[in-house]
Formats: sequence, C-alpha cells, structure tokens
Amino acid sequence: MMITTTYSIQTNSHTQMKDITHQIQGFIREKGIQEGLCTIFIPHTTAGVTINENADPDVTKDMLMELNKIVPLEDNYRHMEGNAAAHIKSSMMGFSESIIIKDGKLLLGTWQGVYFCEFDGPRRRKYIIQILT
Repeated sequence: MMITTTYSIQTNSHTQMKDITHQIQGFIREKGIQEGLCTIFIPHTTAGVTINENADPDVTKDMLMELNKIVPLEDNYRHMEGNAAAHIKSSMMGFSESIIIKDGKLLLGTWQGVYFCEFDGPRRRKYIIQILT
C-alpha cells in the first residue's frame, strides 16, 4: 500500500533549515503505520531536504554558514532571476530522502532529524511525504 500527503511550510529567512521530523512522525502515527519506507520529496528547485543532527541548533547554523561560503549569493552568475546560488545549494543538498519505518517510528539515529532546507526565501513551500508499506 502507498500513502501520499503534502505539507505546507512557511520559511522566515532567505536561507533556513527547518526541522520537519515531528510532522513526518505525526503522519506515520496518525496513519497507524508500523513498518515501511518513508520518502520525503521537495518539489522546488531552490529548496532541499537533508538528515542531520537535531540536538544542537548550532549545527544547522554552521551548515548554512559554510554553504554560503561555498556558494555565495553573488558570484557573477548568469541566471537572470538572481537566485542561482539557491539552485546550486538545493542540488547539493538533494530533493529527497528515504527513511525506514520500524515499530511505528522513523528509523533515525539518536541525534538525527529531517530538515527542510530553504535557499530562496522567505516563502510558503511544500514537501511531499510518501509511505510504502
């Protein structure tokens, strides 16, 4: 069986990482899913998704700081919209993650969380969750 849903998310700054782990886990709990595979997909070209530490908020600050060094906002890009850096960063992070569901929970490491990554905000965005049981 396959279950798919779409969530809306509001970002508040140009670059931001928002922890969406609890929303995903809540959906799994709501549907009573015990075993399966959860895929999170970002249908935007200037946003992404990643799994990383969610115990210390400085980790996401450090990640964004380094991404901004690697891919600066301005760097003589040819893309006319002015958001070439956002396109590059989202491709670097990726547009989907797959996580095993076991005993009704995402099978994440002790310190891991799932992050929606905004690179061209603030905006109202969406992400799609699909669960295969």
